[in-house]
Amino acid sequence: MRRRARHRGRAAARIAIAVMGVALVTVIAASSAFADCGNTAAAVLQILQHERVPLSGRRAVVVGRSTVVGKPAALLLLAGHATVTIAHSRTADLPAVCREADILVAAAGRPKLIGADHVRPGAVVIDVGTTPTEAAEGTDGGGLAGDVDAAAVTGIASVLTPVPGGVGPVTTAVLMQHTLAAAARAAGPD
Repeated sequence: MRRRARHRGRAAARIAIAVMGVALVTVIAASSAFADCGNTAAAVLQILQHERVPLSGRRAVVVGRSTVVGKPAALLLLAGHATVTIAHSRTADLPAVCREADILVAAAGRPKLIGADHVRPGAVVIDVGTTPTEAAEGTDGGGLAGDVDAAAVTGIASVLTPVPGGVGPVTTAVLMQHTLAAAARAAGPD
C-alpha cells in the first residue's frame, strides 16, 4: 500500500514539474526577444506589420495548435492586444469560428482546409501551410499546397499570403535577423 502511494506521489510530482515547465516556456515565449525562436510566428507578425494591419482590439483566429507555429503565433498576437481564438481541424463548426476573425492565420498543416465559407469579407488571411503535392503530369517535381484554398478565398479576403512565396521567405529573413542579433549579443557590448 505504501509503495503504491509513494508511486502516485512521485507521478504527481513529475506532472507538477512538467506543468511548471510548460508555464515557464510560455512566459519566456511571450517575453523573449526571439519569440521562443518561433521564427514562423514572428514572420506572421512581420507580414501583418508590413501590411499595416492593426492588432489592438482585432479578433484573430489561429487555426493550428502546434508549439512550433500555432501557439507562438497566438501568443504574439495576444502581446499585440488582439483577441485571440485558437482553433484546429476538429473544432466544432470551424467555418463559423473562422468567420469571426478580422485576422485569420491558417497553420493546421491540412491542404485547402480553409475555404470561402471560412473567411469574413475583408479579413486578412495568412496562410502558413506548406504541404508537398504530387508532381503534375509532364512536370519534373511537385509543388506546395497551403492550408487555404486560394482560388476560393481570393476576392473575399483583403490580404491573402501566397503559397509558396508568402510566409516562407519572410521566415527566412526573420531567422537571419535572429541569427545576427544572437551573434551581436554573444560578441558583447562594444
